[in-house]
Amino acid sequence: MQKETKRAVAARLRRIEGQVGGLLRMVEQDRYCVDVLTQIAAVRAALHKVEEQILRDHVGHCVAAAFASGDITDQRNKVDELVDSIGRMTR
Repeated sequence: MQKETKRAVAARLRRIEGQVGGLLRMVEQDRYCVDVLTQIAAVRAALHKVEEQILRDHVGHCVAAAFASGDITDQRNKVDELVDSIGRMTR
């Protein structure tokens, strides 16, 4: 992962960590179920953004490097990894 992406992802994950802590407090305080569900959806959306950011970095850096190298085997491996990763993201 490139340095700038790593820094941005770490910052996003820290915010998500705070959101999850807030969820725990909401549950402990017996907050209204729909409010808790709304916050869970917000955490899920935030994690999805982190996935997108990491995927974009991977394609722009790792996959692009494999294609620039001209190594057919490396290219196929990177494409397979990419397809598998996207498949896991969409489950």
